[in-house]
Amino acid sequence: MGCGVSKSSQFNKHSRKAIRAAVLIQRWYRQYVARTEMRRRYTWHIFQSIEYSGEQAQIKLYNFLGYLMDNFTPSSTERNLISHIFRENDVCWDSEWERYFCYKNIEVPEVYSGPHLTFPLTVEQAVGLLEAFRSKKQLHSRYVLELLLETWKLLRMLPNINRISTCHSKEITICGDLHGQLEDLLLIFYKNGTPSLEKPYVFNGDFVDRGKDSIEILLILFSFMLVYPCDVYLNRGNHEDHIINLRYGFTKEVLTKYKIHGKRILKLLQKIFSWLPLATIIDQKVLVLHGGISDSTDLSVLTKVNRYNYVSALRPPKRRNHSSAGMSIDIDMDDDLWSTSKIYQRRASLTYPKPLGPRECFHNRSLQDFSTRIKANMENELEHSKRREVILAAALHRSQQDILSASTDSMNSDNAKDEWRQILDLLWSDPMNQDGCIPNEVRGGGCYWGPDVTEDFLNRHNMQLIIRSHECKQEGYEFCHNRKVLTLFSASNYYDVGSNRGAYVKLGPDLVPYVIQYQASSMTRELTARQSVGRTERSALKVLREQLFAHKSDLLCAFKKVDTKNAGLVSLIDWASAVESVMHLNLPWRMLRCQLVTCKSSDGMIDYYDWFNELAIKGPNTDHIDQSLLETLYRHRSTLETIFRIVDTDNSGFISMEDFRQTWKLLSVYLKMAITDEDICNLAETIDSNHDGSIDIDEFMEAFRLTDKKSRLERGRSMFMATTSDLTKLEGDPNV
Repeated sequence: MGCGVSKSSQFNKHSRKAIRAAVLIQRWYRQYVARTEMRRRYTWHIFQSIEYSGEQAQIKLYNFLGYLMDNFTPSSTERNLISHIFRENDVCWDSEWERYFCYKNIEVPEVYSGPHLTFPLTVEQAVGLLEAFRSKKQLHSRYVLELLLETWKLLRMLPNINRISTCHSKEITICGDLHGQLEDLLLIFYKNGTPSLEKPYVFNGDFVDRGKDSIEILLILFSFMLVYPCDVYLNRGNHEDHIINLRYGFTKEVLTKYKIHGKRILKLLQKIFSWLPLATIIDQKVLVLHGGISDSTDLSVLTKVNRYNYVSALRPPKRRNHSSAGMSIDIDMDDDLWSTSKIYQRRASLTYPKPLGPRECFHNRSLQDFSTRIKANMENELEHSKRREVILAAALHRSQQDILSASTDSMNSDNAKDEWRQILDLLWSDPMNQDGCIPNEVRGGGCYWGPDVTEDFLNRHNMQLIIRSHECKQEGYEFCHNRKVLTLFSASNYYDVGSNRGAYVKLGPDLVPYVIQYQASSMTRELTARQSVGRTERSALKVLREQLFAHKSDLLCAFKKVDTKNAGLVSLIDWASAVESVMHLNLPWRMLRCQLVTCKSSDGMIDYYDWFNELAIKGPNTDHIDQSLLETLYRHRSTLETIFRIVDTDNSGFISMEDFRQTWKLLSVYLKMAITDEDICNLAETIDSNHDGSIDIDEFMEAFRLTDKKSRLERGRSMFMATTSDLTKLEGDPNV
């Protein structure tokens, strides 16, 4: 026997080293995965916070404009600027609208190389249209109007809730939000096949906005629906709304692509959106809708509503009275415009401010008594009220019988407002993990509903599954509420390349959802997981820096509170807490410090003045512009652009200097801040370089963009620069 070390002891020694090495590798890998997951989560949180704050801001802006409509006399300048978005002039029958949308006088030039359409549409033409859009061709406006008119006629024959069934020979494919991303729709058709008798589809709303090919997606879906009316079903989403389109790019897209007839196309699309069905039921067991439900959702009510009244779901519809002259006259539900006393009420609201009083629905909590900020010329008001009294007295005399008969209309009853709330909930709501049903104050519309509400709803209607969309999910889909609610999102790379997958679902006779995931961009297949997370993180951090810069004055005040020595230095802990107190994004700020702050003193303190210099945006020469006004512009850039689009009534892309001033005055009332005429003139002079007396809207917004290049997040999308803190400031007003 030898005295050397045995082979077994050598093996044990090496195995212990191998185990220690494996443990170290495993520990490192777990830390790496944890860090990557943390980066993924805060990146996602940044994107979603911006998206939802933008939707909330749009609803609040619309409520504000609605308040102006209700409390300004019709002769006021401010009311005239915005009245057209509230359908003030819709006083004709559908047949008259069809004459307005007539396409026959539009000639197609011989040089036109795009697709030609004849009606009734054929499968070959629908597929040809698809291929033309794949090749970046554009459909002529004559064919666009003709296709939209045929779609409108078909939609007017459909019920509020479509009911379809599966069978052994075919499955039903359900798609979520597409948001103008044509590449996703093309990929779905490539993987799953185009719609046909054997391949029925349900498209669950939000076809438009944010992406650059919204009109092409609509035309493709409408063409296949015309060819297969019993096999292609479209549900309305919250973005099928002309008020939302003003902010998120669809209005601008149509007017850019169809400069001559864009206005008519948009008006016809308003009609079409209001006629889109609200939901689809499959085999009496699966409910497909865009947003969700609430504790008051009742399908028996939704089947009976006149959905075409809800041109915008953000505001209760107008009561439509039919006069003996054969016209329909639109009247706000909340206003009795036929009462002459209303004139005095409106005039008084401008002179003697009073609280608005409680609202029955939380969606209007953001309405404020803006009359405290409005000064009217009383002589003009009195003169107008006298003229208005004469007009209304004559109208009252002519139409007394019509009005009496209309008083029994459902639009006069509380049931109408209940219907409106149900539609708003259906389009805007999101599920939550807790039981109950609470206002969705993050989006500003709809509600959050819990598992108990889902269970009760399914039991009452004898159903087993709700399929909804409305929320971007990283994997393209997500089950919740004990797998009884499925969220489906079909726009991949929504926030940035690699940010999320898209998905669609196939349902067979067993009604078990089979999910197919994908990513449309070829770039994502070339990126590693680390590269994908890094790319998306950089995009999110760029947006976050923009928000921090836009809140410079608030951040400066927060830093000075903790900087007792006024040295311009704060500790990392104080920096993180101060930033969170202003931004309210619930982000790991200490972890983000390395990405956001490079200037740091030797003792680890942060020089916040140097940090602000790092965040500073290099834009046009703005030294002569009031800095508070400039910060307001950066922070509320999207809201300002929305007002510009509203004021630009002829959709020319230009507004006069006077309208520019009125726009800023509207914004100042909305934000409750003083903006002087001198500041506005200085701002206008910065942009009006050719001194022609008009402002190019696109040129103005580009000049004050916070970055030198649009990110994918911002491309075709107008994201709100204010955060929750800006919005909660409005809630502190006693008149809200």
